[in-house]
Amino acid sequence: MAESYPSLAGVPQSVRIRWYRSPVDREVLKGLVDRSDLQGALQAVGHLALAAVTGTLVYLCYVHQVWVGFAAALFCHGTVCSFFMLAGHELGHGTVFRTKWLNRLFLVVYSLLSWHNYHDFAVSHTYHHRYTLHPEADREVELPKTPSLRALYLLQLFTINLFGGFESQPLLPAIRLNVRNALRRPFLHQWPEDLYEAHPEYRDKSVRFSRITLLFHAAVLAVAIVSGYWLIGVLVSCSFCVANWLRYLVGVPMHCGLRDNVADFRKCVRTIRLDPISEFLYWRMNWHMEHHMYAGVPCYHLSKLHAAIKSDVPKCRSLLGAWREMRAVWKRQQVEPGYQFDTPLPSGAGLPGDAARQEADELGSSIADLATHEAR
Repeated sequence: MAESYPSLAGVPQSVRIRWYRSPVDREVLKGLVDRSDLQGALQAVGHLALAAVTGTLVYLCYVHQVWVGFAAALFCHGTVCSFFMLAGHELGHGTVFRTKWLNRLFLVVYSLLSWHNYHDFAVSHTYHHRYTLHPEADREVELPKTPSLRALYLLQLFTINLFGGFESQPLLPAIRLNVRNALRRPFLHQWPEDLYEAHPEYRDKSVRFSRITLLFHAAVLAVAIVSGYWLIGVLVSCSFCVANWLRYLVGVPMHCGLRDNVADFRKCVRTIRLDPISEFLYWRMNWHMEHHMYAGVPCYHLSKLHAAIKSDVPKCRSLLGAWREMRAVWKRQQVEPGYQFDTPLPSGAGLPGDAARQEADELGSSIADLATHEAR
């Protein structure tokens, strides 16, 4: 955005948001924030296993020259792998496994496979959770957003996303970003520059991981060339940008068209219902309002959290309903640029400032291990 903002260095002192959180019994909340290595493995290992199955199908169809099957299998493989960055999101919070080194191990694996620099994300996402949609402190997501359904863009999302566009995972910009960062060149956007100006101690880690990412994918390319199986490079290094359609459809509604500068996650975050397969691939981030309200709750407990606060939060949208809502907001914004959708709350729901509002303590307001205390 063209608008300029003051340095982030003074944000913790100057921007203090008293977030409303739907009341949850403290003992119930303690159970919800409990992490499980078993459930973490079912999610993290399960996602990789599913990618291995689809990748094997791609390989078998290629070897036997079943080209229709090859195209279908590659489409499925890309759909599965396009969610790897979402795995990095949850693992970045540090809430998936009880055992910390397992969480870090899978964070590195998923980050490498998706060209995702988790150090950049950790600093940015800390601000996003602390100051959600308050643009003086959170520019990871900025409103207004205009979801695109243009034919040429959809063609990229259903095939190979080379150049990117609105909230997508393109191949060429991902390579360019990592090369520039590895060379310690300035970022192409102002937000990461502002982050590292306020927290320079993270920049070296970011640069180092970009170099590791480039070395990893260079090694994959070398193996593909030496072995003569070029498909290895596609299945490992390029799969994240193939068939981005589902990741795009379920990811865009989380904040799009809602309100900024409010202290109520129910007004600035959407929760949507998904089928079990999409919910698994999305690491259950469709329960996004619940995730923002209590970010220390592991993804596999978010549906239980929703059940615990159901009477105090808006009714879940369907995926189609969310897109209809967003498109209606966008059309109205063409004639009324300042318009934002004000999500209706259920009768009797608490409001920010009410005496019944649950005060945020360390347990309720935790964002887990997202970033070190200097960035919090």
